[in-house]
Amino acid sequence: MQALQLVTYISILIAAVAIIAKVLRYASTPEHFRWELYPVPHEKGRADYGGSFLEELDWWSKPRESDTFNELKEMAAEVLLLKGVYHHNKKVWIFSQPFHFGMYLCIGWLFMLLIGSILEIAGVAVFADAGIVGKITHYLTVVCGYAGLVLTGFGALGLFFWRLTDRDQRGYNSPAEYINLTVIGLVVAVALISHITIDPSFSFLRGYVQSLATFSAFTSPGSWFTYEAILVSLLIMYIPLTRMSHFVAKYFLYHAVRWNDEPNMRGSKIEKSLLKLLDQNVGWSAPHIQTGKPWKEVAKEMNNE
Repeated sequence: MQALQLVTYISILIAAVAIIAKVLRYASTPEHFRWELYPVPHEKGRADYGGSFLEELDWWSKPRESDTFNELKEMAAEVLLLKGVYHHNKKVWIFSQPFHFGMYLCIGWLFMLLIGSILEIAGVAVFADAGIVGKITHYLTVVCGYAGLVLTGFGALGLFFWRLTDRDQRGYNSPAEYINLTVIGLVVAVALISHITIDPSFSFLRGYVQSLATFSAFTSPGSWFTYEAILVSLLIMYIPLTRMSHFVAKYFLYHAVRWNDEPNMRGSKIEKSLLKLLDQNVGWSAPHIQTGKPWKEVAKEMNNE
């Protein structure tokens, strides 16, 4: 195993552990205070006007109907088009949407490199004049790669200068915001130089991915390629360790806070969770509440007043 490959293996391992740790941390948090803001996209037949199953007479005795397709459609609009950013801050959306969409294409690019390497291991050639499967894989790799890198670079540059020049935003920026965008811009620049000068069809990069999958030796075609492999590997590791992995938090924000309208019924999982929280002691005091008592006792006292 070469040092270059070792860097990639370690980076992928750390990234996987970090993402799993974040998911488990968010999934194990206590019950939240719901927003209870409508519309909720999974409300079948009611999402358009912001309705709820609570409109039904004796709703607790009737089966709930959910519109999974409408929820997926709303998720796609938010993930792919940044619908919320577009409606609330179009000036940011101009750069944020290509930045995020470019990142998605780069993920697709890495996925197509893996698919291409598996096909080549199976004996299927992957290049412009190959058979139909190899040709499609080749062109999807090229399109996702170059489009993803260009859009990500454009978005990162635009967001950097927006944070730098916008007077209203400048006070909310932290050094990490500038560092993150600079790091991504640097990786994009090195990757583009590498592929324009050394590996325009991504064949060497596909070979590198194949060497990772088969634990075989690999010889770098040049310095820029080596720089790219190292920087991309480190970026894969870096993102889950920073706030750039907010996609994990966003999933729970939407599904456990914004769109969660599951009722608290007798014997439900929600009730059991809330009862555990009520056993915790009050850690603060005020004229209307005393510290040290469990919340369930405080709640009874307040109800008796």
